[in-house]
Amino acid sequence: MSQFSIYFVRHGQTYFNLFNRMQGWSDSPLTDYGKRTATKVGKALAGTKFDAVYSSDSKRAIDTAKLIQQAAGLTALPFNTLMNFREVFYGYYEGDDSSRTWSLVGQKYGVNSLHALLTKISIEESRDLMKSIDPWHEAEDNATYWKRLNQGFDYLKAHHDNHEKLLIVSHGTTIRSMVAHFAPEIDITSGPKNGSLTRIDVDGDQIKVVDYAKELVPTATNQHA
Repeated sequence: MSQFSIYFVRHGQTYFNLFNRMQGWSDSPLTDYGKRTATKVGKALAGTKFDAVYSSDSKRAIDTAKLIQQAAGLTALPFNTLMNFREVFYGYYEGDDSSRTWSLVGQKYGVNSLHALLTKISIEESRDLMKSIDPWHEAEDNATYWKRLNQGFDYLKAHHDNHEKLLIVSHGTTIRSMVAHFAPEIDITSGPKNGSLTRIDVDGDQIKVVDYAKELVPTATNQHA
């Protein structure tokens, strides 16, 4: 049975993060603050002996991973992208104002944020709800989302073993979705901050969440800088 540890890091702050816009499969560049955070995360992880580096195939994740590699001295390690660990696809609502979108999705619950919605329903239900109100019905439902995520874990199990340590740069809702799935006792209403670390250990079919949303670097008082 495959045994390895995955260190999931959420990508650095982007302009869509800064502007509070829905950012699933759509993308936006890292802000200067986001780039600095990625570099600081790399320095914080410099003492960890990784065996491979991955990111989702979104440019914000790739750019973050490259900055971490440089700062942590990991540029000699193999680097690959896996689309399986992309963010959730928000369909019609991609790029829209987040408060407006969640007001529509959570209308029956009287909420205007994912944080507030998750106090009413599960994160799995939130995906199905979004797909149901998407005028194009293109947003990912929970079954579709988990099909691709499980394929990602299957890929890693087929390629890694021997207690290897993998660094994977992924996304906020994807990270909190994995934690909710594998460790439902953990409160994920507050999502992981940009640059935070979530560790998941894989032992065959047993998957254990070791750390969730651990901040590796202090949060700056001025994130716009």
